[in-house]
Amino acid sequence: MNIPIKPIKPKRISDQVFDQIRELIYRGNLKPGEKLMPERELAEAMKVSRTTIRDAIQRLVVMGLIVQKQGQGTFVKSLDTQEQSPLAKAMQTQDASIQDLLEVRMGLECNAAALAARRADENDINAMVHSIEEMKKEVRSGRLGTEADTSFHMAVAYAAKNPLHILIMRNFYDYLFHGIRENLSGLYENMDNIDIILNQHHNIVDAIKSRDSYQAYSAMKDHITFVMVFFSEKKSQG
Repeated sequence: MNIPIKPIKPKRISDQVFDQIRELIYRGNLKPGEKLMPERELAEAMKVSRTTIRDAIQRLVVMGLIVQKQGQGTFVKSLDTQEQSPLAKAMQTQDASIQDLLEVRMGLECNAAALAARRADENDINAMVHSIEEMKKEVRSGRLGTEADTSFHMAVAYAAKNPLHILIMRNFYDYLFHGIRENLSGLYENMDNIDIILNQHHNIVDAIKSRDSYQAYSAMKDHITFVMVFFSEKKSQG
């Protein structure tokens, strides 16, 4: 039989470190602008050498996920200014609206939810549930809850297990929740909206837990539609 079987190669330790830090960023555990632990502390926490940490960090820098600032440390890269965000430049040159942005979000996230219903593991589900609880805490403490909301949607994207989708979604959310934060404030300042959003998040997780791709797609569609209607009504009133 001529079966294309390849020998299994042991994974390098630096690859494992790279994968773990990248996952923390993609899941939203390490947020844009957040400072990473110093190399020495990371090495101690992961039980590896500082050289291994340095190698993984450099790969993440090349990917554009983190940035090193002289004398300050290593930070998760943030696209929180219009000049830095390629999506912001595209929005400007194409004269696109937030409604256009949300239509793109509809396609990306509904598909991600459907894929997550088939591919999510226990860690993915736990990350989604944790993000919902974090959003509740943020709101109770007087914050808008956008950071935890970002983490939730990134957890869904990560559960889709498509590396390109994850990378696109991260850049998308960097812009949506940081580049145009002022546009979102009205949505999150209304407690009735927060209750609706949290309930919608629960519905999405329940569908993913049930392995129901169709329901997961529909639950995410309901959620994005709610946001689209909010901004459509806001525009008509303004």
